[in-house]
Amino acid sequence: MRDTSRHFTAIACALGLLFLASAASLGQNTADADTREIMADTLTEAALGRYVQATRNLSGLQIDDCDDDSDVGSLSEAVAKLDATPGAKAAVQSAGMTTREYIVFAFSLIQNGLAAWTLDQPGGTLPPGISQANVDFFREHAAEMEELGAESGDASCDTVDESEDGA
Repeated sequence: MRDTSRHFTAIACALGLLFLASAASLGQNTADADTREIMADTLTEAALGRYVQATRNLSGLQIDDCDDDSDVGSLSEAVAKLDATPGAKAAVQSAGMTTREYIVFAFSLIQNGLAAWTLDQPGGTLPPGISQANVDFFREHAAEMEELGAESGDASCDTVDESEDGA
């Protein structure tokens, strides 16, 4: 499988999402409800098209707050954080999605990408509750998602602004 970790990093970093923290740091009911919502999401061609357009619409906005220490502990908090970025809500809506649909789809991609990776490992099995159809969809569209990640790759948290180095 191609290296799609850049795409996942760009999404998580660009949105400032630290949602993937351990469940112990989250309220159990919220984490369970959010996990169920993400796992119930069905990846489709139509939703991918809207997601790709929304991601491209967001690319011109200053969303990168990788140095922000505030954790996002739920889908609702992630939605609120993205909606608080000037122009972000309109950028997502103009692609035909709500901000919540966008966030859930992004996390569903991550989840299914990790499941695909797990299946590619020696002795790998499908994690409980993960849809094989979603994993297959992810695999079929990995190249497209990699391309999208490369387009938005300049939102990387790993880059350091040399002007901040005192140079």
